[in-house]
Amino acid sequence: MKKYVLNVQGCLNLNIFMLLLVYIKLILKGTIMKLDFSRYSYPSRRTAVFAQNGMTAASTPQAAETGIEIMRKGGNAVDAIVAMAMCLPVVEPTSNGIGGDAFAIVYTGGKLHGLNASGPAPSKINARLLRDKGYDKMPDIGFETVTVPGAPSAWAALNKRFGRLPLSVVAEPAAKYAEEGYPLSYITASGFKGAFSNYAKNGTSGKFKGWFDTFAKNGRTPDAGEIWSSTEMAAALREIASSGAESFYKGGLMEKIIRFSDNFGGYFIKEDFINYKPEWVEPVSINYKGCDVHELPPNGQGITALIALNILGSFELDNVRETARNYHLQIEAMKLAFADARKYITDPKFMSLSVKDLLSKEYAKERSRLITEKAQIFSHGEPKGSGTVYLCAADSEGNMVSYIQSNYAGFGSGLCVPGTGISLHNRGSNFSLEPGHDNLIEPGKRPYHTIIPGFLTKDDKPVGPFGVMGGFMQPQGHAQMIVNTVDFNMNPQDSLDAPRWQWFRGNEIELECFTDAAVAQNLTDRGHSVKHLSGYGSTGRGQIIWRLGNGVLCGGTEPRTDGTVCVW
Repeated sequence: MKKYVLNVQGCLNLNIFMLLLVYIKLILKGTIMKLDFSRYSYPSRRTAVFAQNGMTAASTPQAAETGIEIMRKGGNAVDAIVAMAMCLPVVEPTSNGIGGDAFAIVYTGGKLHGLNASGPAPSKINARLLRDKGYDKMPDIGFETVTVPGAPSAWAALNKRFGRLPLSVVAEPAAKYAEEGYPLSYITASGFKGAFSNYAKNGTSGKFKGWFDTFAKNGRTPDAGEIWSSTEMAAALREIASSGAESFYKGGLMEKIIRFSDNFGGYFIKEDFINYKPEWVEPVSINYKGCDVHELPPNGQGITALIALNILGSFELDNVRETARNYHLQIEAMKLAFADARKYITDPKFMSLSVKDLLSKEYAKERSRLITEKAQIFSHGEPKGSGTVYLCAADSEGNMVSYIQSNYAGFGSGLCVPGTGISLHNRGSNFSLEPGHDNLIEPGKRPYHTIIPGFLTKDDKPVGPFGVMGGFMQPQGHAQMIVNTVDFNMNPQDSLDAPRWQWFRGNEIELECFTDAAVAQNLTDRGHSVKHLSGYGSTGRGQIIWRLGNGVLCGGTEPRTDGTVCVW
């Protein structure tokens, strides 16, 4: 069996003047991957982490530790991921909420299973109605942006099909954090303050009062180190758990959401919730230089990463990662991918072009011929910002889960259901109001979705889950993680530490601070409009767990947030 190289060297900051390099070299007979010394060294607080019994990775330490706690109680990786997913609306409400959406890829029993827990537009909304109200594009906040939330259905569906512990047990750590409170980190406190400033522009009463009552008690948001809690959110989480999410879709919590919607001109009817179910789907994949990269099919934008990698597969990258040519080829491939994605991706029932056609090797080869030595402007949409959490887990039995959950833009729509702590997402803002567009808003239709979990296999064996959250950065981050792993032999932590690029529109790109200045200049010479940052950019937050051929787990977490890997 052909082996491929995965580097395992990480870099640890002892202080601002000194870096301690840690080298590990393991040669594993008959494994999927051979580990070798790294050629790369990027500033980070961490090295890649190894474990035998279980591993979790999330954007907050509380969530990651909750997953391991559940494994120690007898749960598997699916139980761990559900516990983490229920915890994150509490410990990182700046990025996701109980009223958000979720997607998952589960590897168990030698097979990949996909779950799409995104919801459709309400029955009482349509494009003509919104245009008659004066909208020429979808707004960012308010009931116009809220579709049926799918996250609670994901928790229940994953627990029912693959979990081992009762959902009430799995949910209790999250409920305790909400009930007893926890101190905010600097990053989370900053997210609270940014949301306060944004939502306050629209007033603190009426339909927005619930958000301020929940997250800005006494007229302000908590500072870093202050304790924030919500007994109402704790009660909602326990009610969802005890009812298997039935309360959210057919019972008391649903009634509160509908009442809130009715009181402030929303568009929901009860049947929108009663008839909703998450959808089990088959992941789609492409082979990139010997490895199979798996994403979920639309309405998520996972195929954007696959389209870009398909195009990029036509090129041999330079052996050294930090060259302008390598950056240029990746950026141009991603621009081509977005040109198609922003036109065609929506609820698959409404797509005018098939996923099979978009992912064909012939089409990729044809598109690759459009890439020249100069930056070009392709047709595309206008990416927006986001708030999302990506998390992953693996256990000693071979189960692995890639999971993502989001309210989209920070706390979402700015709406929080009174008395529940349920913040409602604004995923509907990604619909189009353009007549004839594939993604035109219609009742019962799911919008173009930015959140995407990823999974990597090789020779039909699982390598593991990976993901990079962050709106339209996500497929860009997925492609960069795969290139770092496959082309440049980087371990999970080095892959996440490496400087990232992000394309926005036209020829506008951002390069993070650790990108070589000569690379930035060369890209400018090629026609890119380059913003070379003085620090990290809004380039997403990722987690990775790989399983080595001997069963050992190797994980990395995000240095751009409070990322944490926990092991057992």
